[in-house]
Amino acid sequence: MRTAKRMVVMILLVGALFGGVVGYQQFVATMMQGFLASNANPPATVTAMVAEHESWQPEINAVGTLRAIQGVELRAEVSGIIQAVHFGSGDTVKQGQLLLELNSAEEQAQLKALQASRQLAEINVQRDRKQLKINAISQAQLDAAESELKGHRAQEAKQQATILKKQIRAPFTGRLGITQVDVGQLLNPGEEIVSLQNRERLYVDFSLPQQYLGEIHSGQQITLRSNLNAAQHVEGVIHAINAVVSRATRNVRIEGVIDNHNGQWMPGMFVHLTVDRGAARQLLTLPQTAISYNAYGATLFVVKDAAEGATHPTAQQVFIEAGLRRGDQVAIMSGIEAGDRVVTSGQLKLKNGTPLIIDNQVSPANEVAPTPQER
Repeated sequence: MRTAKRMVVMILLVGALFGGVVGYQQFVATMMQGFLASNANPPATVTAMVAEHESWQPEINAVGTLRAIQGVELRAEVSGIIQAVHFGSGDTVKQGQLLLELNSAEEQAQLKALQASRQLAEINVQRDRKQLKINAISQAQLDAAESELKGHRAQEAKQQATILKKQIRAPFTGRLGITQVDVGQLLNPGEEIVSLQNRERLYVDFSLPQQYLGEIHSGQQITLRSNLNAAQHVEGVIHAINAVVSRATRNVRIEGVIDNHNGQWMPGMFVHLTVDRGAARQLLTLPQTAISYNAYGATLFVVKDAAEGATHPTAQQVFIEAGLRRGDQVAIMSGIEAGDRVVTSGQLKLKNGTPLIIDNQVSPANEVAPTPQER
């Protein structure tokens, strides 16, 4: 009897122990399932914006070099010792203004001798004309005297031209560069004196691939920006298109012109430029940070409203076709529609169904023409 009681107690104890173990395992499994479920897709903090249509002006990008409308390196045609310099480096001069004189004492003396010979020839011609009227000389003698006078006048004019070559004058109004000469220096023919540039307007030389020939024409607007200061820009127009395409590069040379009355731009500067290409269009635009480029295509994440009973919206990945770019923006040709809310940053940690927390306190750049910020 006592043994039977002991057996029953032992059976009850074993059952209680087994039930406790099973219950604990079920409790742990339930807790783990809940923990894993709650941590399978924790909310991710991202930035987002609504995709909207914006006016988009298609453009052609190029680089160019500025050149003065009128620009020369002043040089002497004849040699001589510099007698006087009538300008300073950086001066603004008028057309015809005397800039430099070479010593012309010898040429002046020769000119006086030629003038005396010419005056004597004039007197001889006048005398011969009077004598011809009274038939004192023949017509042939008068013709010879007149021919001699013409020769003297030609020699005098030639000498005057030589003297003028000893005087260097500004061929047009403009600004001088840095002088390369000084008083007393022997100046040889072709030696540089100073640079003269008319910077009221400037040419910009650039090249474009031949496939753009049908989209460009004279008078078309261009916009120039400096690589020194992206905020510095100026509008201009295409002035001329070259008549041939380069065989080496298959590019066509184009000449634009800009106004430079403020003097901000200088000949020789390197510039970035854009050429308006056709009429403006309305396109969906997003920051470039919103798009992920992969071997299988371009994708982005769209924000889906929270499901019933859920507290957070979710992410859904979609394929898109990216189009033109400008600044920080890219045009979306297909894949989304206007009004869709799109993740613009933080998408690297996302997958389909990830709950989202939208925080736009710090949004990615989305400028049409971004400028670097000084720090």
